[in-house]
Amino acid sequence: MTSTVDTAAADASRSTPPSGLIAVARAPGWVRYALLAVGLAVAAWLPNGLYPAVAVDILCWALFAVAVDLLLGFTGLMSFGHAAFWGTSAYVTGLVAIHAGLPFPLAVLAGALAAAVLAVPIGYLAVKRTGIYFAMVTLAFAQMVYYVANEWRSVTQGENGLQGVPRSFFGMDLTDDYYFYYTILPIVLLGLAAAWRIVHSPFGRVLVGIRDNPARARALGYPVHRYKLTAFVLSGFIAGLGGGLFAVGHRFVSLDTLHWTTSGKAVIVVVLGGIGTLWGGVLGAGVVVRLEDWLSFSGFEAIGLVTGGIFVLVVVLFRRGIWGSVAALAHRLAARRR
Repeated sequence: MTSTVDTAAADASRSTPPSGLIAVARAPGWVRYALLAVGLAVAAWLPNGLYPAVAVDILCWALFAVAVDLLLGFTGLMSFGHAAFWGTSAYVTGLVAIHAGLPFPLAVLAGALAAAVLAVPIGYLAVKRTGIYFAMVTLAFAQMVYYVANEWRSVTQGENGLQGVPRSFFGMDLTDDYYFYYTILPIVLLGLAAAWRIVHSPFGRVLVGIRDNPARARALGYPVHRYKLTAFVLSGFIAGLGGGLFAVGHRFVSLDTLHWTTSGKAVIVVVLGGIGTLWGGVLGAGVVVRLEDWLSFSGFEAIGLVTGGIFVLVVVLFRRGIWGSVAALAHRLAARRR
């Protein structure tokens, strides 16, 4: 006889990954390794083809987008409050780096842990809701964190922000963004690898099952709220990792890191790249950050008008996002050849 646990495990193993990952998951091994090699090569080349400061921003926003996609694409929870974790980590990282003088990787780790701790109570209350109610609860908590940061001027410096965040790293000179990029690249790759491992683990398959049919997952014996809360905390940690690196990269932390528009931008990046594709968030971050940089240097002021227009076009014409549409097209072409 099979137990309920065995049945649940078997059901979780049969859970279908999001559509954007199907083509890659079913591709031959050499194709996956080739895509990985291309991605690493692009990451290594990036500061040579772009301004190093822009390349640093792309890495930070890529982590943020992957964190949001982990929650939105694989758990089915739309969060409009992830700026709370991004900004909290940025402030904690800045404070630790300024007052404790620790190497910036330790300061970033402290910020990410602070974001994860903050995600526990927020997630505990938020995951009991779904749909628009979940989004509104996360937005409300994020606005509360924004208010606290704005009023706690003795610590956060209020509207002036934290200035002069150091890039201390065992005596190395990292004032040049070019060298700083290659210093944080391994940290970003570890964060992306952790997200990939979460998605492809039995835990990640259960999340997909909960996303598709929470009632069935609950009937099979899975503690749905506990799984959602764990995913929420992990997402907050990865978002905090990006926020801490963003603070050190800019050497400045402002209230904008906690503003609701920051959460909205992260959601736009994920939708552009492709919800539920994981790597679509990385691609979307590159497109949005590079586009904003190009428009700002060209003297165009209505940047939001252009990015919003592109967002509408992608949603209308490529509903799976850039990465999801390309992956689906590749899957159809491979199916025809068979």
